[in-house]
Amino acid sequence: MKIERIANIVSLKRSLENGTDEQRQQVLDIIDNVKRNGDEALKEYTKKFDGVSLQSLRVSEQEIEQAYTQINEEMVEIIREAAENIRDYHERQKRESWIMMKEDGTILGQKVTPLDAVGLYVPGGTAAYPSSVLMNVIPAQVAGVKRIVVASPPNKQGTLSAGVLVAANELGVKEIYKVGGAQAVAALAYGTETIQPVDKIFGPGNIYVALAKREVFGQVAIDMIAGPSEIVVLADETANANEVAADLLSQAEHDERASSILVTPSMKLALEVASEVKKQLETLPRKEIARASIEQYGAIYVTNTMEEAVAAVNELAPEHLEIMTAEPMNLIGKIRNAGAIFLGRFSSEPVGDYFAGTNHVLPTNGTARFSSGLSVDEFVKKSSIILYSEQALQENYKKIAALARLEGLEAHARAVEERFKK
Repeated sequence: MKIERIANIVSLKRSLENGTDEQRQQVLDIIDNVKRNGDEALKEYTKKFDGVSLQSLRVSEQEIEQAYTQINEEMVEIIREAAENIRDYHERQKRESWIMMKEDGTILGQKVTPLDAVGLYVPGGTAAYPSSVLMNVIPAQVAGVKRIVVASPPNKQGTLSAGVLVAANELGVKEIYKVGGAQAVAALAYGTETIQPVDKIFGPGNIYVALAKREVFGQVAIDMIAGPSEIVVLADETANANEVAADLLSQAEHDERASSILVTPSMKLALEVASEVKKQLETLPRKEIARASIEQYGAIYVTNTMEEAVAAVNELAPEHLEIMTAEPMNLIGKIRNAGAIFLGRFSSEPVGDYFAGTNHVLPTNGTARFSSGLSVDEFVKKSSIILYSEQALQENYKKIAALARLEGLEAHARAVEERFKK
């Protein structure tokens, strides 16, 4: 792992991946084909990209029953307990509709309404993610969404991973489809003979999924354009090098483009962590992926002071931030940009990924500067409520008309004046 003295913290930011012209055109072609040919196009792409011919796109009851035979009861109980923790955390995020009445009889308020239907994309490929099912489905259920659809690419056996199916079934999800990639996004946005369209699409995926979400935005809403996973560890000389290295590698094994960075004022820790990363890397089952990630996007930045280190973290705006210092709570007030903040040596990032209850769908690529992680708010919409009283309009209609005429909108002005014509 390369060790550098920070000269310019702005240089730590990673560039966005917007795809090549060829990739964007391929995505446009896929979307157009799905819009025109529906299920036939989905089966065609599933055979081409996933290497399996499907008779039915929808997961059957038999497949779900079979999934339970592939996972032991202890693991099912762990999934249930994780789900309970996630639900408890997200229940506290619920917003209620509200109404207020002013002295002049005016009633103002806000109506909070869950979305009617959402589509949740669960990645496949090099790994399966039952945790993504939990993190997306549960806040949707807490919000009150009536129709929840899960889509995920099938494996070579023509089904989904047992973990994904068990997690979805434990949450009571009834619509699960074996379709992935840009074609899944197109199906969720525009619908096919089998898959009815949704109002909003959630979930991460590869570059083709990301590009497809951009293209269908406007037809439907999307959660975010998720990039490769990131972790920044902010540490001082009290941190354990082996623990820091393990946490950095926990993200590196996700993806060859994942980013794992240590920021510290301690050169001694930097050298120890670099050595430990190299050592631990050799025993990882996904070491080739992790090694590529560390070599391309891994780094250790050594600062002169902890203040410089905090400034670097805020410039990076990481998806995951671990603070492994003697007094981590003393620094939390200085952190402005981070998707999730893990405090102390026992708050290893996978705790948040799987079990604590917080959501692991978080802003990447520096977007934590202006956005937040997935929450119940993403599954509702808010409508303003206005009941203006006669007294209130009598007192204010001339002011309203004046503002309308300031903008050159005469019909607006006359609309309020009409109420008081004699």
